[in-house]
Amino acid sequence: MTTKSYLSGKKILVVDDEPDILDTVKDILEMAKIDTAGDYEQAVGKIRSSVYDLAILDIMGVNGLALLEACVEKGIPAVMLTAHAVSPEMLMASIQKGAIAYFPKEVLADLDTMLEKMFGAWQRGEPTWKLLFETLGDYFSERFGPQWQKKDNEFWSEFSRTYHVAKGIRERMLHDPKVLQKGV
Repeated sequence: MTTKSYLSGKKILVVDDEPDILDTVKDILEMAKIDTAGDYEQAVGKIRSSVYDLAILDIMGVNGLALLEACVEKGIPAVMLTAHAVSPEMLMASIQKGAIAYFPKEVLADLDTMLEKMFGAWQRGEPTWKLLFETLGDYFSERFGPQWQKKDNEFWSEFSRTYHVAKGIRERMLHDPKVLQKGV
């Protein structure tokens, strides 16, 4: 039985200020068509002028959260991939701004598997964040401490009931051609 690859042939923009990370991601995602950018200006130009099926954005060094907003405006699903911005605050900001997932670079070796799961879930209309927390919840608890969600308890309590954030979902929907053509 052959497993369907959700990434095969997809056009993916990878943005990181570290050339070795760009090369590594290109090698890992050989089944996809990879376009890269090493800084904010180059990346935002590509986002505005090209069509992508997915974006993988570093947070630090390339203004990844601003790039996330540009991706959401264009209807490009975006995954945050970061080493230096692994924090509860950046995780929460990524969720609120409309990312479909947030990976620490420690999982880079499994990026293809993780992206297949997340992008596949996103394409099927399943909650990607629920899947992410099922997969990396222990990592976050170990990295941030056992009570890491207490500081923003209201947000995390609401979020854990549906794994959706109204603003992030609303922003993506406002720029989704499939939704717009239905007159919503």
